[in-house]
This record gives sequence, structure tokens and C-alpha cells, in this order.
Amino acid sequence: MERKSRLRFAVFALAGTAFFLSFFHRVAPAALSQDLTREFRLSSAALGTLSATYFYVYTLMQLPTGVLVDTLGPRRVLTAGGLVSGGGSLLMGLAGSFGAAALGRTLVGLGVSVAFVSTLKLNSVWFDERRFATVTGISTVLGTSGAVAAAAPLAWLVTKVSWRSVFLATGLVSLVVAAVIWLVVRDRPEGMRETSADPPEEHWTRALSSVLRNPGTWPGFWVNLGMAGTYLSFVGLWAVPYLMKVHGMTSIEAARHTSLMVVALAAAGAALTAVSDRVELRRPFVIVSAIVYFASWLLWLTGFASKPGMSSAICLALGVSASGFFLSWVTAKEVNPPRFSGMAVSLVNSGGFLAVGILQPTIGWLLDRSENQQAAFRFGILILAGFAFLAVLGSFFIPETRCRNIWKKGEAA
Repeated sequence: MERKSRLRFAVFALAGTAFFLSFFHRVAPAALSQDLTREFRLSSAALGTLSATYFYVYTLMQLPTGVLVDTLGPRRVLTAGGLVSGGGSLLMGLAGSFGAAALGRTLVGLGVSVAFVSTLKLNSVWFDERRFATVTGISTVLGTSGAVAAAAPLAWLVTKVSWRSVFLATGLVSLVVAAVIWLVVRDRPEGMRETSADPPEEHWTRALSSVLRNPGTWPGFWVNLGMAGTYLSFVGLWAVPYLMKVHGMTSIEAARHTSLMVVALAAAGAALTAVSDRVELRRPFVIVSAIVYFASWLLWLTGFASKPGMSSAICLALGVSASGFFLSWVTAKEVNPPRFSGMAVSLVNSGGFLAVGILQPTIGWLLDRSENQQAAFRFGILILAGFAFLAVLGSFFIPETRCRNIWKKGEAA
């Protein structure tokens, strides 16, 4: 039993490290936006496209990742992903042109696209079902700490070292982590078999079809699209330029605001998932958080945001309320067969990255075609608020599972 506990901790820690690197890559372009723009002479639209290439491939890979994790196992998938993302990061560090940088960014997105779904699959087999949300919340804290590292600390670091050194070092770390995952991680505890709650073995195409046809899966997709998509679009690229252009902040001050959003998301997510498990409720937390999140976006468009300290308050509110989308992954797992949890989570997760792939270049396009940057940014915020409202609508259809798998009974409230 002691050996099993140590291995469980090692599996959890290594998957969390892979997720940390995924978030670091996701947010790094925001802190490096000025360096990348200067190095490759990018327009705002080109910068948005460079950042979004990560999200394009990430989105496209979500359903395939779910299939691969459910069929090949998370150990193989995580290892391969680490090797690919490590190579992509090295290419970005060595890139001599925009095309090479875009290819490197695409490979990074391809590699890290498997980290989250693999992590949740490992959590689902290594931990008790009624603690799944809590463990997922802790995993997300580990992941979002990568975004914290890619915000203010990275903005400070690139004043001391080259941005290329950052990508080269990250690439080497990714390769080492991939090797350790292959040596240590196991897909499930020794002797564990599929549970009796699982359906009979079937081809992955039929399994995926059953997940897609399940109406309980889709509300989480829209919650992710509206909350995760807008949050990542802002924190991952446009928050720093927006705060500098519209609110007159320095790059370091703006990066601190994004760090606040990331820390708030991580802390609130860990607390929310733990409370949700304890009281055995999902839907009310998602609904309230989605409404507060939408309202927080509207505050940027009022005079409230210009008052001393209020920009920090808005960032705090956005980070805290955004944590509600954590439960969309959890309910996706709980309304589908346990064996297909990877596919269910990946479908829901794709919503957020689809939104980022749309929103980041769209806002860049607006900025390039407007002589008034402040007005263009405000219109961009309005678009983000509109997407956030989709999460409000989706939240009211989230199934209430009461922290158990209900796919067989079909008894979602």
C-alpha cells in the first residue's frame, strides 16, 4: 500500500509538471509580445496569429487526444507530447523567421495539447471518484502556476536574458520531463481492471459517437467556450497590451495584473472544486460563477475601471469567477461511461481553445484596422463579454450529478 501511495504521488506530480509546462507556453507570448513584435516585425494581427497557432492545433487535437488516451493510455500520450513540445520550443528559440517561429509554436501546441486530458484520465483511475473534482482542482493549480511563471516573473526575466534562452531552456526541460514520465508513470494501479460500471468493450468510433450524442456533455462545452476561451484570450495575449494602452500601465504593472488573475483562478479553483465535492453539488456553482464572470467583463467598459485600485479588483473578480469552468470538465466525466472519460473531457475542453483561436486574431485584426487603439480595445472587450454570456446560457443546462457517475441511470437533474 505504501508503494502504491508513493507511485500515486509520483504520477500526480509528473502529470502536474507536464500541465505546468502547457500553461507556461500558453501564456508566455503575452509577456514576450514586445520582443516577438520587434524581432519578427509583426503587426498586431500577425502577433495574434502567432499566439493562436498554439490554440488552433490544441483545439483540433482535443478529440483525438481523448481517443488516444482512452485507447493507448496516458503514459504513452504524455511522453510523446513532451517530446514534440520540447522540440517545438527549441525551434522557437532558434527561429530566424516568422515562419519558423510559427512552426515551432504549432509543434508546442501539438505537444502540450495532450497534457490536460491525460492528467484528468490519470486522476480518474488513481483517485476515488468522489474526490475527482478536488484532485482536478489541485492539478489545475499546478498547471496555472505555469501561467503565473509566464506572467510577471517572465516579464522580469526577459529584461535580464534573451527571450530565445527562455524557449531553449523550456524545450530542454520538456524533453527531460517526457523521459521521466515514460520511466515512472503507469496508466493505472497494478491489478486494477475496468470497473463494472463500464460498458462492454467497443470500437473507439462508437464510443466517441456515444459521447457526442449525449446531451449532458454539451453544456460544459459552451461553458468552456465562454469562460475558458475569453479568459485565456485575455491573459494569454491581450491583457498586457490592453492595460498598457487603455490604462497607461507599464509592462511590469500590466503583467502583475495578469499574474493576479492567474493566482486568483488557481486559488479559487482549488477551493471551489473542494467545496463542490464536500456539498455534492455542481450546477449552482457553475451558474453563479458564470454570471459574476460576465458582469466582471462589463466593468471594464464603465468608469469604475479607471478608479484607483479598481483595475486590480476587476482582474481579481475575473480570476475568481472564471474558476467555475473547472466543474464543466468534472460533469463531462460524470455523465459519460468511465472508460470514455478522456473523450468526454476532451470534447468539453475543446470549446475554450476554439474560442481562443477565434478571439486572439480577431482582436489583433481590430487593432490593425483602427486608428484609435483605445476604442478598438474597448470593442474587443465587448466581444469577450459577448462570448462570456454564452457561458451564462450554457451554465443553466449543466447536469447536476451530485458527484457521482450517472451515465447508466440517466438521472441528471
